[in-house]
Amino acid sequence: MSQGSGSASQAKFWVALLFCFLVFWENVDAATYTVGGSNGWTFNMATWPRGKRFRAGDTLFFKYDATIHNVVAVNRGGYRSCITPAGAKVYKSGKDEVKLGKGMNYFICNIAGHCESGMKIAINA
Repeated sequence: MSQGSGSASQAKFWVALLFCFLVFWENVDAATYTVGGSNGWTFNMATWPRGKRFRAGDTLFFKYDATIHNVVAVNRGGYRSCITPAGAKVYKSGKDEVKLGKGMNYFICNIAGHCESGMKIAINA
């Protein structure tokens, strides 16, 4: 067996180890936020994100009564108009975890009148 293949194996090992470390480090750095704090996902939420520093990869935990609310990931237009765009992701479990993407992230409750009553948030990550 030549020494060259041993060196190549060692190099592959260190590259794999470094990759695992970087993946672990990224996950350690991510935060989880319970939307609305102890009140959960409810009305008058627009100010909840203020003072918080969100990053892409952070997780939002939406806790709510699934028999009367939901969470819909929308675009800017959907957020402003309280209208769910075609193809929007709708969450209905009452215990939804959503990972934030880079840039603006918009969420509403699309039950009639709820978004208009402030059950919506805009988060920049």
